[in-house]
Amino acid sequence: MSTTDHKVDIGKTEVAGDIKIDEKHADAEKHEDGHEQHKEVNDELDAELEALLQTPPLEGLTDAEAARRLAQFGPNSIPEKKTNPLLKFLGFFTGALSYLLEISTIVCAITHKWIELGILVFVLVANAVIGFHEEAKAESALDALKNTLAATTRAWRNGQLVEVDAKDLVPGDIIAIRLGDIIPADCRLLGIGVTGEETEGTLQIDQAALTGESLPVNKGKGAIAYSSSICKQGQNLAVVTKTGINTYIGRAANLISNTNEQGHFQKVINHIGNFLVVLSLTMVFVVFCVEKWGRDRTFLDSLTTVLILTIAAIPVGLPTVMSVTMAVGAGQLAKKQVIVKRLTAIEELASVSTLCSDKTGTLTLNELTFDKPYLAMHGNNTNDFEGTGESYTDQDLLTYAYMASEPGAQDAIEMAVRSAAEERVEILKQRLGQHDIPGYKVNGFIPFNPTSKYTEATVTNTTTGEKFRTIKGAPPVIVRMVGGHDQATAAVTDFAHRGLRALGVARTVDAEMTKFEMVGMISLLDPPRPDSAHTIAECLKLGIVVKMITGDQLIIAKEVAQRLGMQRAILDAHALIDPSLSEEELTDRVIKADGFAHVIPEHKYRVVELMQKRGQLVGMTGDGVNDAPALKKANVGIAVSDCTDAARSAADIVLLAPGLTTIVDGVKTSRAIFQRMRSYALYRIASTIHFLLFFFISILVFNFKIPDLLVLMICVLNDAATLVISVDNARISKRPDKWRLGQLLSLSFLLGVGLCIISYGHFFIARYAFGISLGDPETSKGKLETIMYLNISSCPHFVIFSTRVSTWFWKSRPSPLFFCAIFGTQIIAMFMSIYGVDALDAAPIGWGWGVSVMAVSLISFGFLDAIKVFVIRNWSYELTAKLWPFGDRPAEYKRRVARAAQLKKNMHNWKLARKVYLMSAGVVAFKAAKVDKAMVAKAKANGDSSNTIDVGQTYEVVDA
Repeated sequence: MSTTDHKVDIGKTEVAGDIKIDEKHADAEKHEDGHEQHKEVNDELDAELEALLQTPPLEGLTDAEAARRLAQFGPNSIPEKKTNPLLKFLGFFTGALSYLLEISTIVCAITHKWIELGILVFVLVANAVIGFHEEAKAESALDALKNTLAATTRAWRNGQLVEVDAKDLVPGDIIAIRLGDIIPADCRLLGIGVTGEETEGTLQIDQAALTGESLPVNKGKGAIAYSSSICKQGQNLAVVTKTGINTYIGRAANLISNTNEQGHFQKVINHIGNFLVVLSLTMVFVVFCVEKWGRDRTFLDSLTTVLILTIAAIPVGLPTVMSVTMAVGAGQLAKKQVIVKRLTAIEELASVSTLCSDKTGTLTLNELTFDKPYLAMHGNNTNDFEGTGESYTDQDLLTYAYMASEPGAQDAIEMAVRSAAEERVEILKQRLGQHDIPGYKVNGFIPFNPTSKYTEATVTNTTTGEKFRTIKGAPPVIVRMVGGHDQATAAVTDFAHRGLRALGVARTVDAEMTKFEMVGMISLLDPPRPDSAHTIAECLKLGIVVKMITGDQLIIAKEVAQRLGMQRAILDAHALIDPSLSEEELTDRVIKADGFAHVIPEHKYRVVELMQKRGQLVGMTGDGVNDAPALKKANVGIAVSDCTDAARSAADIVLLAPGLTTIVDGVKTSRAIFQRMRSYALYRIASTIHFLLFFFISILVFNFKIPDLLVLMICVLNDAATLVISVDNARISKRPDKWRLGQLLSLSFLLGVGLCIISYGHFFIARYAFGISLGDPETSKGKLETIMYLNISSCPHFVIFSTRVSTWFWKSRPSPLFFCAIFGTQIIAMFMSIYGVDALDAAPIGWGWGVSVMAVSLISFGFLDAIKVFVIRNWSYELTAKLWPFGDRPAEYKRRVARAAQLKKNMHNWKLARKVYLMSAGVVAFKAAKVDKAMVAKAKANGDSSNTIDVGQTYEVVDA
C-alpha cells in the first residue's frame, strides 16, 4: 500500500542530452497530502519511432516484423568492447620513462654493452608486467550492467503470449509485466491487464538502483518503466519503446564505456618523465655533438660516451617503487575493509578535495523507519482538539496501524509500519512470523485500493468485547473521515516540508462504528546511517567537502542533509542544465552547492566533470546502477557495501563495511602512502638531476666518467633499498595532498645542484689536493672513479631522510626497517669501494677514503635539509606560476588574484557596513538614554525615589 499516486505529465520539455526533463516539474509538485511528487524523467520519441509503437495489445508483432525490427535496431543488449590483450600489454611500454629505458637499451645494443642491456630489458619488462597484472584484476563494469538485465520475458507474438529471450525484444513489442518481474526494456504502460482487461490500477516499481529514489514509485497508464527496474506490485501490459544501448540503463553503460581518461597519478608520472626526458636528451645531444665533432671521435665511441648519461637519466625504479608502495598500502586498507581495485586510486584518494555521495543506501539506510509522529488527544473532534487532555501514545498509534495492515504485503510503507510496531509495541514483540494480536481479534480486513486510499480492519477487543473499526491511509482521506482536523493537517504539512512521508490513523469510538476519531499521523523517513554524520564531520576536518548527489526528492535531500549536519543548499537537477549560464558560471554553481536532488546518471556524471575541469580531484560514492557512470568518471569511485554489480565494477575502491566510516580510515592511510611516494619522488628526481649535471659537466670539461656498471649499481641497488619506504613512518596532512609539481621540480633541482656541488668538492679535493689521477681511459677504472662512485651513491641516498618530511628531518623518526635498509646498502657500497670489485671495474680506495666519504655524505644531508625547509616555507602559487608557467597555471593564478581582490573588496564593504551599523546603534542608544533620563527625572518629580527604569517602556521607546 502506498499513500502516493504517480502521475504522468507529458508537458513542455527541456533537453538534457538525450533525456527530456519535464519543465512543469522543475519546481516540485505536491500531492493533495502536501508531499512532493515523484518527478518523472521522460524520453521524447520521434514520430517515426512513435508510429512503430501502435501495436495491437493482444496480438503483438508477427515473427517476420520482429525479425525486421531486430535487424534495424539491433539486439536488446549492451554491446561489449573488447581490447586485444597483446595490444593492452604493449601499451605499458609507452610513456616518457619507458621511452628513456627503450632508448638506453638500443644504445646498449649498438655499443655491445650486453650486461647493461640485460638489466635494462629486465626493468622494462618488469614494469610492464606489474602494470598489466593490476589492470587485469579489474572487473568489467559493462559486464555487470549486462547481468542486471532480465534473461527472458513474456510477450505477445502472433496473437499468443509466449516466452521470448529479452535480447530479442524490439520497439513495438507488447510485453507482460507481473509481480517480481525484472523489466527487460524501457516500455510504456498501456493500462491494460495481461489478459486484455482495462485497468486503472498502477504498478509499484522499485527503481532505486537506477534513479536513487528511496521509495518504490507508482506508475500508471502512459508512464515509462525502465529496463532493469523491478515490479513490486500489480500487473500490466506495456509496449517496448527503447532497447539495448538506447535504454535508461544503456545510456549509463555508454557513459561508462566512454570514460577512459588517463588517471591523475599517471599524469603526474608523465609530467615528471617528460621533464627528465627533455632535460636528459638535451644534455645527451650536447655531449654527443662535442664528442663527435668537437673531439673528432667516431660515432660508436661518441655513443658509448653518452650511454652513461642516458642511463643516469633513468629513474629505473620510479614506477616499481611507486607500485610496491601502493600495493603495500592496499594490503593495509584491506585490513580496514577497504578493497582497492586500482592501485593508483590510493594516491588519488589522498588528493580528493570533494566527495560526492549518493544518499539512498549510502548516507541513509535505504529503508523506511518510524520517525517522531503527531499524536492526537483522546476524545478529540473537529472543534475540540484537546479532548480529554490525555494523548494517544506511540504504542497506541502503532497498534491501531498494525491492525489495519496487510500481513505479508511487500509494500515499503506497509512493511515499515509493521516492523516499527513489532519492534516497539510490547504486545507485538517476539512474535516473528505471527499475525495475530494478543487481546484482539481482527474480524474483517479491506485492503488498499487507489480509489479509497486507505486500509481498514474491523476488530474486537477480546477482553471487553468492544468492537471498532481502525483505518490507515493517505492523510487527507483520514482527516476527511474524522470530519476535519486542523492540527493533524498542520502536522502533515510540517512533515511534507521536511520530506517525511505521512500516514494517517483513526478509529471509531461509537457502538455503531460510524464515528471516527483521529489517533495520529505516522511519519516515515529513510533515516541517515548512525555513522554518516560523524563521517562527514571527520571529512571536513580532513579538508574534504562532502556533497549529496541524489535522485530522490529535493525536500527529502534537504531534511537528510540537516540531520547529517550538512548545509541545506541543495539544488534541483534542472540547475545543471540552465541554458542562460556559461560553463564557467555553471561550474561555480556546482562548487558552491551542497548537493543536487532529482538527478539522473547524466547529471551525476556532469557534476563530476565540471568540478574536474576546475582542477578538483573528485571522489564519488554510490551503490546503484545510476551511480556507475559517475563512479567511473570520478578520480576515485567508491562503491559502498551491498552495492550492485555495476557499481562495484565501475568503482576503484569497494567498501565492505556498511556506511562511510571506512572512508575516513582510507583517506588517512592513503595520505600516509602519498607522503611516502612524494618523498621518494623528490629524492629520486633530485638524484637524477644530480647524476645528469655531474656527468654532463665532468664529460664536457674534464673528460671524466665512471664505469657503466657502477652507474647501474647506483640506480638498481639504491632503488631496491627504497622499496621499504612503503612501511616507513609518515606524517598525515590535514588537507588534501597535492603533488605541487612546480614546487617538486624546483626543489628537486635545487637539491640536485646542491648534491652536484658536494660531489665536485670531493672531485677537486681528491684530484688536486691529494693528487689522485684519472683511471684507465678505456675502462674508466681507477681510484678517483671509485671515490666518486661512493660519493654519488651515498650522498643522494641519505637525502631521503630529509625528503621524507616537509619539516626538519629530526621531527619524524624513520621506521627501523627503513633506516636499516638505507644504511645497509651504503655499507655494502662502502665495502665494495674500500676493497674493490674487479667485475664491476671498481678499484680499491682503502678505509681512509671509504669512511671519510661516508662521513661527509652524512653531514652534508643536514645542509640540504635546511635548503628544503627554507623552500617549502617560502613557496607560493605565485612562484609556481612564474617558474613553471605551463598548462592552466597562469590562468589559475589570475583567477586566484581576482578572487583575492574580490574578497578584499567584500571585506572592505563589510567593515564600512559594520561601521555604519555601530554608528546608528550608538545614535539610537544615545537617544534612548536621553529618554530614560527624562523618565527618571519625571518619576522623581512625582515623588518616586526609585532609580529603576521600566524595561518594557525603554524597549518600546527604542523600537519606536
